[in-house]
Parts: sequence; C-alpha cells; structure tokens
Amino acid sequence: MSRPRFGISRCLLGECVRYDGRHKLDPYLRDQLGPLVEWVPVCPEVECGLPVPREPIRLVGERLETVETRRDLTARMEEFCRRRAEELAELELAGFIFKSKSPSCGLSGVGIFDAAGNRVGEGRGCFAAAWLRRFPGYVAVEAEALREPGARRELERRIEELSK
Repeated sequence: MSRPRFGISRCLLGECVRYDGRHKLDPYLRDQLGPLVEWVPVCPEVECGLPVPREPIRLVGERLETVETRRDLTARMEEFCRRRAEELAELELAGFIFKSKSPSCGLSGVGIFDAAGNRVGEGRGCFAAAWLRRFPGYVAVEAEALREPGARRELERRIEELSK
C-alpha cells in the first residue's frame, strides 16, 4: 500500500512561517493523517521571498498588498504560483490541505478590502486559486473544514482509495 502525496500549508504542520512568526499546528493533520499520507509542505508567502515575521498582507480588490505600507505583491505572488504549481505537478500530488482564511491559501471566506481598508467581500487566496485552476478535480480542502467529523471521514475515505 502506497501513501498518497498531499500538499499542505506549512503552518499547519507546526512550522513557524506565519506573518507573526507563529504556526497553526493542526494535531489531527499531523498525528492522524500524517501516517497515511506523504506531506509536501508549502508556504507561498515565505517561498515567494517574504520574511518571518513580516507585515500582514491582504487582498485589496484583485491585488495582494501589505496592510500598512501598501506594497503591491501581486506580480511576485502570481509568478511564484505559476512556478510552484508546475513543480507540484511533477510531484504527482493527490490533493492539498489549505490554511483557512489566508490571503494566499484560503479556499473561501478570505476577506477582500477596498483601498480605504474596508472589508467589501470574500474571495479565495492567491495560491489556492492558482492550485484550483491548475488541478481541477483534485482534493482541495481547508483545515478548518476538517473540524467536522463528516469531512474528516470523507477525506480519510479518499485517502484510503488513493492508497490502494
């Protein structure tokens, strides 16, 4: 039986890569799913060259920018997303587990702001959007959704099928 390979937001495995220098360790992913899959950790913000710690970022319309200095990171992130998606394709991933609400990794519910800093809607993080465009139909789930027992069972079932 082989273990399927899944991408995962690095902070979910306990790596201190977040803007505040912290992590978002998810014990379920590490301890229960970890033995069933081969993780490929990804942090778009660090991998596109941003430091830890760093200024927070957010989506402003269709741009990705730093919150305080308003530096536009859109082109930098788009280039990273194109390059990294191709690298991940070579690794034959079965899916990806994303950090919820992240401006780079959130699948849904990511705040979109106007130029004045007012939240005007919700969308998808830059890397998550690029992943879904490049890998339609692959497993894509947010860690927060896996708090629900039904979502956990469904993901475990899919992993079992992929392991055969």
